[in-house]
Amino acid sequence: MRGGPTSSAGSQLSSLATALAELTARVTEIAEALAGADRDDLAAELFEAERSLLAAGRRLERVVDEAS
Repeated sequence: MRGGPTSSAGSQLSSLATALAELTARVTEIAEALAGADRDDLAAELFEAERSLLAAGRRLERVVDEAS
């Protein structure tokens, strides 16, 4: 029988979710700056990475919610 996550794991997951949100915001900021500097090629790649990070963040938040 599996036990629930420990409070330590829940705290670590919550910390990771926060770090991922901060990383996503930094990627978005850089992408927007590049788009404004006529580097749409790089901006497009970063916006794609942003979408992936946002999806990962949503999944991680679901895990954090289930762990608490």
